Amino acid sequence: MIEAALAVISLVIPPAFDFVKKKFLKPSVDTPEATLSALATTKPEVMAPYITAQTGLLDAKTRYFNRDVCGIPAQWVINLRASIRPVGVIVSFIILAVMAYWAFTGKTFTADVKPTIDGVRYACVVIMASWFGDRLSEG
Repeated sequence: MIEAALAVISLVIPPAFDFVKKKFLKPSVDTPEATLSALATTKPEVMAPYITAQTGLLDAKTRYFNRDVCGIPAQWVINLRASIRPVGVIVSFIILAVMAYWAFTGKTFTADVKPTIDGVRYACVVIMASWFGDRLSEG
């Protein structure tokens, strides 16, 4: 029962969060594009300086965001970071398959390890369901 609740919650939360962001957190009306559109109809002569200023602002934000970056990481680091989530899902699936096999073959455990086994099972369910839940979207 707990596994089903964890799976449903992990499947529902990512798409629900995206839905809330899209429906209730509307983007601001005061965007650079809206300002540029207003300038085009009212003062076209200040469009070039405005675009230059926006370019400078974007460059400053990019440099600030990348202030700690000192180069491109090694390819093995990039590959490792990209594989963490899929490997976690595969390992979780294997662990759950082994637990299912043990259940069907009648393997029993002592009472002192039951909370640990339950915790591992719950974690595997959450890892798998959240990974699949991230792939669900409203379009």
